[in-house]
Amino acid sequence: MKKIGFIGCGNMAKAMIGGIVEKRILQPGQVIASNRSRGALDSAKETWGILTAEDNRQVARESEILVLAVKPQFYSQVIQEIKEEVTDGQIILSIAPGKTLKWLEEQFGRPLKLIRCNPNTPALVGEGITSVSPGGLVTEEELSWVMEILRSFGRVSVMPETMSEAVIAVSGSAPAYVFLFIEAMADGAVSLGMPRKQAYEFASQAVLGAAKMVQETGLHPGELKDMVCSPGGTTIQAVRVLEERGLRSSVMEAMTACADKARDM
Repeated sequence: MKKIGFIGCGNMAKAMIGGIVEKRILQPGQVIASNRSRGALDSAKETWGILTAEDNRQVARESEILVLAVKPQFYSQVIQEIKEEVTDGQIILSIAPGKTLKWLEEQFGRPLKLIRCNPNTPALVGEGITSVSPGGLVTEEELSWVMEILRSFGRVSVMPETMSEAVIAVSGSAPAYVFLFIEAMADGAVSLGMPRKQAYEFASQAVLGAAKMVQETGLHPGELKDMVCSPGGTTIQAVRVLEERGLRSSVMEAMTACADKARDM
């Protein structure tokens, strides 16, 4: 029976576990997780019925796919702890920014089946997008299996590892930019007299609907923007102010700062 293991059971791991179990990609008994905090494990076990372990080495021994879901600063420590348990046939998934396939191989001390992934938090609601950069020892069959698992909580795209920082900037960290934008729009609506609850509802639905239009119409975002901006109308006045205040430049500069930080981690 194939088994996937998670070392670390934070928000991203729980999003992945939820998708895997709820979409029945694997049964709860095929998922095992460890975590420094017992509370997170107990919560995952109660919610999905998965197996839990307090020992990272146990998870490494029992898993055919092993997901390193700890924070980047703990990667070296965890790898030193488990590397003697890892076999050449296992598939190791890394979801940490800044940890290259080469760095991971050096930490383990030998070539392994490594895959670098960059998921994002909308996986918590089944709307994530994950980039996948496989190492040279991963077979096409193994990559297909991993991608099937990752699709349980959103979209998946194979990307060259050199694009990892761009992926982090445009999707991994991007939900925070969008949350900030939604909050700002809601604040604007509140300043115009709308109750806050409705302001968040209208702002978030507008963003959701706009994103769906980009995905489903196939039209360029600029073309969709032009469709809303009637000559002499209200929307073009709002767009004029956003352009005047440097919205595009601010977003691009923020993404560059994000990618630079990811590269240095």
